[in-house]
Amino acid sequence: MEELLKFENFTFQYNAQTKPTLIDINLTVHKGEKILIAGPSGCGKSTLIHCINGLIPFSYKGENRGRLTIKGKDTNKMSLFEISKSVGTVLQDSDAQFVGMTVAEDIAFALENDCVGEPKLHDTVNEVAGLVNVDKLLDHAPTELSGGQKQRVSVAGVMVDDVELLLFDEPLANLDPATGKQAVELIDNVGKRTGAAVIIVEHRLEDVLYKDVDRIVLMYEGRIIRDCTPDELLSESALKEHGIREPLYITALKYSNVNITPDMKPGHIDTIRLSDSDMKKVFDFYESIEEPKERGTRDKLLEVSDITFAYKEGHSPVLKNINLCIDRGEMVAIVGTNGAGKSTFSKVICGFEPGYEGKITFAGEDFDSLSIKERAEHIGFVLQNPNQMISKVMIMDEVAMGLRLRGASEEEIATKTEQALKICGLWKFRNWPISALSFGQKKRVTIASILTLEPEMIILDEPTAGQDYRHYTEIMDFLKEINEKGVTVLMITHDMHLMLEYAERAVVFSDGRIIADDTCASIITNPDIVREANLKETSLYELAKDCKIEDGTGFVRRFIDYERTVVNVKEREA
Repeated sequence: MEELLKFENFTFQYNAQTKPTLIDINLTVHKGEKILIAGPSGCGKSTLIHCINGLIPFSYKGENRGRLTIKGKDTNKMSLFEISKSVGTVLQDSDAQFVGMTVAEDIAFALENDCVGEPKLHDTVNEVAGLVNVDKLLDHAPTELSGGQKQRVSVAGVMVDDVELLLFDEPLANLDPATGKQAVELIDNVGKRTGAAVIIVEHRLEDVLYKDVDRIVLMYEGRIIRDCTPDELLSESALKEHGIREPLYITALKYSNVNITPDMKPGHIDTIRLSDSDMKKVFDFYESIEEPKERGTRDKLLEVSDITFAYKEGHSPVLKNINLCIDRGEMVAIVGTNGAGKSTFSKVICGFEPGYEGKITFAGEDFDSLSIKERAEHIGFVLQNPNQMISKVMIMDEVAMGLRLRGASEEEIATKTEQALKICGLWKFRNWPISALSFGQKKRVTIASILTLEPEMIILDEPTAGQDYRHYTEIMDFLKEINEKGVTVLMITHDMHLMLEYAERAVVFSDGRIIADDTCASIITNPDIVREANLKETSLYELAKDCKIEDGTGFVRRFIDYERTVVNVKEREA
């Protein structure tokens, strides 16, 4: 295969840091290859990508040793323009990549810069738009599109240059499960149709592996520690040891004492080969776990009755006759497709969107007449986009701002701010400006700023989007801890593992309505709900079917209960 990209003993250190971020990197990418790069936050994944697409050294300054070549040419001798003709990057935040007023203008941007004239420009835009299925959206504004559509437009914008290497930076972070599945299909199809090499950086490893990848490159503390096939890596313990979540079916097999080997083809639930002995071990594991106990009754906290809401009078309502009751001390997941009304529902509760019909009560108190400030005394809301919440320059000031506005003492501010920053993995950055943080780190700042206020209920819109497994676990374990102390937690999420692992029940939105309110295991194993709400069946359910376990829902429920009551307890004790 033709060599496209090569790192040789490559080390890079930012000017502002005392230690290298990349250490002795050796990596070769061939034309047509598809590679997944995984690793915990801070391991050097983004820096590696920036070296490839030219942001290092043109935007981020530092010193490098060793050699990086693209098509045999040393990147130190290439301009950013030259690199961009071979390498295209699709950012995690699609909105940050748009430059055109319409989809057509955005796709055409690179062509216009190259002075491509008509009719070739129009022909190319139409061809590429058709390739990624946005040809019927060319007159739309990018900001009006769904998350999945935005991503397709971003892909089209880099494809017009006919690049030979496509980089995807956490392409699934803000997508619902079904749209994420479509995004993985899109990336796979684009790679196959164009022959371009594809590099994906992503925390949601199981979702990316829905389509085959040639290799997984595992990074840790600036080094590449594994570069092998998915079958090889999933047969080892390296993922869990280095803070990466394994696919759920792999975890279930390990709990069942099944010895996983590469020749079993464990890279995907549909390809794995289990012997009769393996299937019996899984069945025995299932039988050994007692049914989870039903929880006792609790006091009602939030009651929503017949809520209907439209953003403009005369327009179709975004919320349609919503009825919901949340008990004090519950941890509830709100799930559903992009644009189903989940975030709007939360904004209505918090008072950000007035003019609704219906009634809201909180702990028996009429919420309808309360202001945003008065509601905020009871409910804290962490938005999906951290940039919409941040108003201070420095991290410490941002996290402490709510306490200062409430007149807390400096001693109390120092104690609560330190606790929140440590839990959210930000203590070592406490004196940094927020502008120096990644999207995921900014998200943790906003969570920390709400946690310091100790509200009765906290609503989090995609709390773990863009987080590695270690920070994901730290944040969710902390939320679980405060939940066990009586704080009610609502999580709007696309992460089915988060829903299964932490929530007691799930409320499913679709087209502005609640279509289900049940246990998480029941919802994620109901094919009708999964299809209507753009969810994704868990691989645990598939494993149960493969092992001839008739009650697939029961298997999922028992697995999650086993993790909560046995595995997590052992890990905390260790």
